[in-house]
Amino acid sequence: MRSMGGEQVEEAVAGAVALLRTATDRNWAETRAGRLEWDCRYTAEHIASDLIAYAGQLAGRATEAYVPFELTLDEGTGNEDVLQVIETTGALLAATVRTTPREVRAFHPYPFRSVNREGFAAMGITEVLLHTHDIAEGLGLVYEPSAELCADLLARIFPHVQPGAGPWRTLLWATGRGDLPGRAPVTEWRWRNNLVVPAERLTLQGVSPAAATDLAAGGDGGFAWVDGGPFQGTRDAAGMLLKAYEAGTHRPEWGVFVLVRREDGRAVGGMGFHGAPDEDGRVEIGYDLAEAARGNGYATEGLRALSAWALARDEVTSVFATTEPENTASQAVIVRAGFTRVAGESSEGGEGAEQFAYELRG
Repeated sequence: MRSMGGEQVEEAVAGAVALLRTATDRNWAETRAGRLEWDCRYTAEHIASDLIAYAGQLAGRATEAYVPFELTLDEGTGNEDVLQVIETTGALLAATVRTTPREVRAFHPYPFRSVNREGFAAMGITEVLLHTHDIAEGLGLVYEPSAELCADLLARIFPHVQPGAGPWRTLLWATGRGDLPGRAPVTEWRWRNNLVVPAERLTLQGVSPAAATDLAAGGDGGFAWVDGGPFQGTRDAAGMLLKAYEAGTHRPEWGVFVLVRREDGRAVGGMGFHGAPDEDGRVEIGYDLAEAARGNGYATEGLRALSAWALARDEVTSVFATTEPENTASQAVIVRAGFTRVAGESSEGGEGAEQFAYELRG
């Protein structure tokens, strides 16, 4: 899977700076930046401020709030100098992303108050691309970043946005900067980094469409797996997530999670929902573990944590799970997690096999 890292940050910054250097002789301070209320000069300074802020969050391992500093440019700084600052802050973010361990997460307020290195890289790149577009629109320049980079951003931090034929046009539409045939204009928007649900020995890390694409194709999804992982059920669930994403029905918090051990950062299994809660507030959950990780209570721990997270949502009244009658090991996991066998709730599984149903209520 192509990573979202320092190389992509450098790619985005280099493309933006190369274009804007063709117009440094213009009066940026008195030219409005596209649809923004800001002028082009302030928008360029904002790009640099975001890049250094994201680098600071990661480098400082800030977990509760933003690191309290701001970027201030010297008086008399010209347009060319601002571009040099963008190059410098971009290099700092790229270096920080490269040297930050995968499991480190730092504070960002939306939507789940923590982001890993790929998330900060993606947010920084998005700021560069969108605000370069704003400045270019104000100055009458033509700007279009690579389709591959835009598709990567959409699949990582815009998982709720149905992909379109043109990734750049889709990204502009998703951020209120353009139109797409058949879709209503966007007036408010947010990116969405992945949800991480903590457990005692594990973290349950939400799978993005980018990671799901790789998992479904036989890759590792960007995770470091124990021997024998991921199990086929995780790959199948990733394929279902990908279909929902392509159809525009994917709700990230009701998708797939990878169970990662805190002690070594190794992925041991997958767990997730079969979809969003139904009209009665019921949501179905499923899981699997790599064979090398079984027998350690990881499935029970993960099931308890993810079920508790679901039941804390106002839209959920109960969580249920099904298993084949002969799968006594799975039944034991479900019961240890607090579920109760539901009388009369057995259902027909694949090829006509009966399944047992279990439910956990808040």
